Amino acid sequence: MILHLSDPHFGAERPGVAAALVELARARRPRLVVLSGDLTQRARPAEFQAARDFLDALCAASGLDARRHALVVPGNHDIPLLNLPRRLFNPYGAYARCFGAPHDAVLADPQAWIAGVNTTRPWRHRHGEVSAAQVSRVAERLRAAPNGRLRLVVTHQPLMVVEPADRRHLLRGHAGAAQAWAAAGADLLLAGHIHQSFVAPLAAEPGGTWVVQTGTAVSRRTREQVPNSVHLIRLSDLPGDTRAVVERWDCQEAEARAGRGCFRQMTETPIPVRRTSAGPASA
Repeated sequence: MILHLSDPHFGAERPGVAAALVELARARRPRLVVLSGDLTQRARPAEFQAARDFLDALCAASGLDARRHALVVPGNHDIPLLNLPRRLFNPYGAYARCFGAPHDAVLADPQAWIAGVNTTRPWRHRHGEVSAAQVSRVAERLRAAPNGRLRLVVTHQPLMVVEPADRRHLLRGHAGAAQAWAAAGADLLLAGHIHQSFVAPLAAEPGGTWVVQTGTAVSRRTREQVPNSVHLIRLSDLPGDTRAVVERWDCQEAEARAGRGCFRQMTETPIPVRRTSAGPASA
């Protein structure tokens, strides 16, 4: 099982919700944790340290080593906005001290193959970007995944949205990247950024790539009718079943205010997955 959370925005976090999410991890015991950016509100060193401490606590509650079982990509809020010298000359310095230099990495275990992509650019305020080299590198990594693995790609900005108003937040280069990664065998495309939560197919054809868009995990910066939320992703445990199951867990506001564990499962979406490699790219 994979826990996908995004946009905790430490510096604008809700401590009770953060504690409740740790308790959810303790109860569900995910095998891997994916954090898709905007760890902080203003990219301050103390905010990064709080995010680091939270990720360590989340993994410890799951019986995991955060350095080996978690994949983190930065978001646009993880680059200094108000400190112009740092933004120009050392944009990832505070991030790197707690999470290492951002790079496109793979996190793998016997069930999953997860490719993380750094889509932030210091010269952009909100919008992300993916280069042709990144698209090609991630496609190669997807094709290299052993058969039987669930293949996921993680970006901060989304490659698909469901509300017209969110189109302005789409990743620059999203269409080509989504097409290439779907052709290379990606089962799920995970993202955050817009504080929206949905699970939807990338295209109309059955058995293809799906998008898992996750809201803000623990921050006060929720959007209307979208509470703090995370997703849990698991392969079906039914014999012969070749599906992944995506569970959406939302924080119930009344329980959060009362100081109780607030995360409750809201939906469960079964998704057909491809269990064999897409193979090398065609000439």
